[in-house]
Amino acid sequence: MQLSEIIQQLDLKVLTEPQDFSEISVNSGYCSDLLSCVMTGAEPNGVWITLMAHGNIVAVAALLDLAAIIITEDAQPDPDTIEKANEKGINLLSTSVPNFTVVGQLWELGLRATQE
Repeated sequence: MQLSEIIQQLDLKVLTEPQDFSEISVNSGYCSDLLSCVMTGAEPNGVWITLMAHGNIVAVAALLDLAAIIITEDAQPDPDTIEKANEKGINLLSTSVPNFTVVGQLWELGLRATQE
């Protein structure tokens, strides 16, 4: 699935610099607000769903080579976090809906974890 489809279908706001999201493949998803869980459970080229918006999310996403972070419940990262994400090539996306809803929407689109 392409990141462009996820952005469009979930009506996500792009917080970082725009790019050709149709060129970014997403293979899985992971939802957690514990960095240690994300580090052991998220997969490369996946999307991470969280309500956290602090700078550490960018470091974890870069370490794991994630396709994007979807920040939920209108949580907003500060400008330094967005700048850090741009530098690291991490796509930050935002929505007002809760984690549970985003996960359900991604499931309906056919996105699954590869380690089920």
